[in-house]
Amino acid sequence: MCGITGWVGFQTDLTTQHDTVAAMTGTMACRGPDDSGTWIRDHVALGHRRLAIIDLPGGVQPMTWRTPEREVALTYSGEVYNFTELRAELRRRGHRFRTDSDTEVVLNGYLEWGVQVAEHLNGMYAFAVWDSHERALFLVRDRLGVKPLYYYPTADGVLFGSEPKAILANQLASRAVDLDGLRGLFGWVKTPGWSLWRGMTEVPPGAVVTVDVSGIRTHRYWELRTAEHTDDRDATIARVGELMDDVVRRQLVADVPRCVLLSGGLDSSAITGLAANVLAEEGERVRTFSVDFAGQEQMFRPDVMRDTPDSPYIRDVARHVGTEHRDIVLDARDLTDPDVRRAMITARDIPVGLSDMDTSLYLLFKAIREESTVALSGESADEVFGGYRSFHLDAVRRAGTFPWVAAPSPLNTKPDHLPAGLAAALDVEGYIADQYATVVGEVDHLDGDSELERTMRTMSYVHLQRFVRIMLDRKDRASMAVGLEVRVPFCDHRLVEYVYNAPWSLKSFDGREKSLLREATRHVLPQSVADRVKSPYPSTQDPQYAAALQQQAKELLLSPDNPVFALVERSWLQATVELDPATMPPTTRTNLDRVLDFDAWFDLYRPELILD
Repeated sequence: MCGITGWVGFQTDLTTQHDTVAAMTGTMACRGPDDSGTWIRDHVALGHRRLAIIDLPGGVQPMTWRTPEREVALTYSGEVYNFTELRAELRRRGHRFRTDSDTEVVLNGYLEWGVQVAEHLNGMYAFAVWDSHERALFLVRDRLGVKPLYYYPTADGVLFGSEPKAILANQLASRAVDLDGLRGLFGWVKTPGWSLWRGMTEVPPGAVVTVDVSGIRTHRYWELRTAEHTDDRDATIARVGELMDDVVRRQLVADVPRCVLLSGGLDSSAITGLAANVLAEEGERVRTFSVDFAGQEQMFRPDVMRDTPDSPYIRDVARHVGTEHRDIVLDARDLTDPDVRRAMITARDIPVGLSDMDTSLYLLFKAIREESTVALSGESADEVFGGYRSFHLDAVRRAGTFPWVAAPSPLNTKPDHLPAGLAAALDVEGYIADQYATVVGEVDHLDGDSELERTMRTMSYVHLQRFVRIMLDRKDRASMAVGLEVRVPFCDHRLVEYVYNAPWSLKSFDGREKSLLREATRHVLPQSVADRVKSPYPSTQDPQYAAALQQQAKELLLSPDNPVFALVERSWLQATVELDPATMPPTTRTNLDRVLDFDAWFDLYRPELILD
């Protein structure tokens, strides 16, 4: 998978900056624990940390190609799932290969097609190419934004990295955070290009950023487009099934141990069943991992997000498919460990996450990494197939805002902890409204679409353009923090394009969520899971979790000069630590968690807040 970084300074001698480049590269050792490399010329430096997945001895980076007249260097992160076909095509075009890695396929693809190579790739990737002939740097990101990539303009060039921490390791980058950064943090709407850090920008998904002496330019090579869907129900189900089979087969290719994340829901169970069929052809059993909480099944209480515990369904899938399964069971002490919180904040570079859903994900991945290096996930199926409950609630459909903002959820919280003056200056609700108006204006509709179809196309579009990016970034950071590569079959762009354009009447033909996925994969599912109502990633219901948060927050109140109080109203925190943890509202618990995130973030990053 890997982490990439680099520095271009058209008026700076970078051959004197080896230590800085090494420091930038070293920040991503967790993303690439297997190898490290740098490549430096007069005005350009590239860094790479490697997690070896394919062609373990041959994929060393940065990878270069040179003639007396031209030198091209590549630092690459991700996986290209059609690299075998592309290598064959490039060989027919006269290219020669020294390795079996997909990295070399991308490099030769650039030599053949230039930055248009991205249009030939099926996969998740972020890479940088320096071309001495063009005297330009090209930053390229995959279509859905599975792999992260950021850049920071300087006086004479640019800094870039897979994560902000790589850029912040350079003395040219400021650690300032202003009101715009905080609006994006609290708004929870993933504005394109947003970064918490002032001056830093995220490369948009499906885009190429070109850096040369004339400046920085962005070009989109892929966009989610509306097209007429002509297949009937049976043909649509068959096509979804074909795509799912092909995607899972491609994404199981690796030279290291593989597994599947199994939650007992439709999405992960479908991936598990399909993967089991593929691996059976190789004489292997599929390995699966799940996260659970001590006593959760016995003490489970239905809430606004979950009707049932996951464990019975996980057991059904494991028996039905015959998986080699392991449960990772966590308790309140595990989930509230300050060291785990700091690890997750370091992984994400931002202080607002999904509470225990973040720390449990990190601990799950850490345990998996002891046995596997690649995991397949059911992430993004809800955005693609219309699985969230919000898709099916009339009040949310009519709300005129982002569905995940309007839908009832413990994670859908207003930042009630903010000091009044800062809350007014931020105007988070106005920011959300502006962002919603912007993204709705991007949606193309077909002539003759009904009002319902237009509404549902808009809901699908905003989920795929905004919410899915929040969830993908979370999963990438938590997994790469422990050197685990998580692949997301539901983000295959062919599947996304096809299902996006299927009318809502097909996506919900049986009156339920994710009708197409359920019918296309029913043959690999136990009946209990095929009939199960949507249930999101689990969250602990143990009141000891809230009690532990309160105890840690009391320690903050003993430090009146703690910088956290620039973002937290002291009276709110005082009132919150005095609540009964057994009856604490879920949204309050989430905000309390985020206050502790702020504390860890201030300590780790020492940001400069600019609040005027």
